[in-house]
This record gives sequence, structure tokens and C-alpha cells, in this order.
Amino acid sequence: MSSHQPFFHRASQAQAYTKNILSTAIGSAASSGLFFAAPRRTGKSTFMREDLRPALEAAGTLVVYADLWENMSADPGTVILSAIRSELAKNEGVIQRLAKGAGMDKLKVGGLSFDLDRIGLGKDISLSAALAALSDETRKMIVLIIDEAQHAITTEAGVATMFALKAARDELNSSRHFGLRVVCTGSNSDKLAMLRNSKDQAFFGAPLINFPPLGADYIEWFCANVVLPFALEPEPVLELFRQASSRPEVLAAAAGVLQYEFDLTDENGPARFAEEVLIQARGMNQELMRVVHSLTPIQSAVLRVMAAAGANYAPFESQTMALYDVALRAAGIAPDVAKAEITGVQQALVALQDKKLVWRAARGVYAVEEQSVVSALESEGLLQGLNSDRTES
Repeated sequence: MSSHQPFFHRASQAQAYTKNILSTAIGSAASSGLFFAAPRRTGKSTFMREDLRPALEAAGTLVVYADLWENMSADPGTVILSAIRSELAKNEGVIQRLAKGAGMDKLKVGGLSFDLDRIGLGKDISLSAALAALSDETRKMIVLIIDEAQHAITTEAGVATMFALKAARDELNSSRHFGLRVVCTGSNSDKLAMLRNSKDQAFFGAPLINFPPLGADYIEWFCANVVLPFALEPEPVLELFRQASSRPEVLAAAAGVLQYEFDLTDENGPARFAEEVLIQARGMNQELMRVVHSLTPIQSAVLRVMAAAGANYAPFESQTMALYDVALRAAGIAPDVAKAEITGVQQALVALQDKKLVWRAARGVYAVEEQSVVSALESEGLLQGLNSDRTES
């Protein structure tokens, strides 16, 4: 019996993406970098690991994968460098090239070896030189997949690493090497766009694509493979799935509960499944709202104004400060109890980051961490009256 969890594979989509990523045709923007955005927990990372990576490897590329969400305590720049160093360590020929470039004529067997820490930002060997050596030795195009890439711009080291990758991209895509593609994914399109919207960002102008959610083909696969004492029809389950924000984990959680209800049949099972899916979806929102309701008045006001403003959020502008007070009054907080002041807003922003509700770029731009937070606040009516008149320029 296999111990591996079954996956729904999107092979045709992976093949189509692979073709576009590897394209060198006139008009193709893949060499600039590609950005894919989709809400968290909707299958994006699974697709990258289980479908896109194997498809790219089957096409003859060398894939390096860095997940910036996996270890949130590590600097994102370090995570990317570690993934690249790990791939370099697998190839003795590359190590020999790099050692020679660092002034070591040869590696000592059983003695001093080449230290991979010499590769990176401000090191003996630049990231560009290391990736060029890897490309030249393997004679393959390198595809670097960075999952949850928006975290790269939350630290100065992460920002510097992205610029180092831009330099590597420009070098490896020259006629002297075999090419480098940088594929970035993210759970929030506004945050991901910060990596490529501005001329002073490393991947300015790279395409940003909305990654499609799972759909009817996934639901057909789910209904055919889920282990329940009754059959499920795809059409009503698809509607339930959409109500659950296209999150596979909600369907899986509902099925997990019903596997222990042994009195279910084809007659009462589907209705009970529908009930449980909605219970699971509400439960996830309720857990989030418990965190929101535990916030101080000013923390809650800052979060709600930020969620309502979206990409237009400017934390300390006078118009925003006034909206904090609107949010406080809407929550029934009298002016003599709490009032928005810059110091209090600054402290609230730090606290919201600690609670993983708010994300901050290295340059001081803030955004709500997950779209699900915005959706939950909207469903509770907590964003009413908090939209400013500011429009995007």
C-alpha cells in the first residue's frame, strides 16, 4: 500500500506552462520572469511541486525550488541562496569550476573542501557566476521557482537577492549560456505586483498572471476517488467547492468527518456532506474572526481600514488617520476611550505583523497577509463605510 497522499494532476496545464516558460520566440516575456498569483490553500503550490516541476524537468531543464513560506523564521534571501547552494552541491563538476574560480587549483580528497558559503551576496563568488557555472556544466536551462515570492521583499537581504537574480537572469540568457527562468508565485496579487510594477524593482515589467483555481475536472476526480459510504455527484459538489472559496482542504476535512458517521447512505449522505462542507468553511472563518475580535480597538481599526483600502492603503496620511477614527466609532469606541494617533498606529502595525495578519515590505508598504482575512471581514460587515475616495493614479 502506498503511503503517499493522492494528488489531482493537471498535466495539460503543466505542459502548456512549460512550453511558454521555455519559449525563446519573439514576443515571449518568459525570459523576464513570470509571476503567478492565487489565494493560499487553493492548490497553487501543489501544482508547482507535483505538476510543473516534473514537466519542466522532463523538458530537459534543471529546476531549483525555494519555498519562502516553509520557514518563516529564516530570511527569505537566505532561503533562496540555500536552495541554490543545495543544487550546486549535487554536482562535483560545478564545485570544481567554482573552486578554481575562487583560487583553489583542486579540491583535496578527504581534506579541505570548497565551502559553499563562499557563494552569494558580497561573497567570493557571485550568485550570477555560480548559476552560470551550474548552467554551463549541466548544459541545461535553469528554472528557479520561488513560492510565496512576495516575502522576498520583506527584508533588505531578500531584496538584494532578487536583484542578484536579475543580474544572473541577464547573464544566463545571453548567448554564452543555456538560460535562466525565474518563476515566482504568490498568494496576493497586490503584494506580488510590488516585485514587478516599479522601475526600481528587480523584475520590472515581468508578466503577472492570475493562476486559475481548481474546477470541474478536479471535482470529478474528487467525487470518483473520495472514500465515503455513499456516492457524490460532481455538479452539487462543484457549487459547494465554490462557496468554500475553491479550497480543497475544506472538502477533504468534510470527508474526513463523515468517514466516521457509519449510518450514512446514498439517500442521506450527500445532504450531510453539503452540511459538513459549509460547517468546515464557516469554522475556518470563525477561527480567524476569533483572532480579529481579540485585537485591541486600534489594532482592529487599522486592520479593517487596511483591508478596505487594498493597494491604496497609506498608513499615516490624514485621510487614513480619519478612517481609523471612523472604524473606532463604528465599533462603539468613544473618542475619550481610544483615538487614532501615529504612535498607536505604528504599534498596531507591529502587533498585526506579529499575529500574521499583516505583511510589510522592506520599504514600509503594508498589506493584509491573506485575502481570506479581507473576505471574512467583508462577510461580517466590518468594512462598511471604510472606503476612502482615493483612486489609483
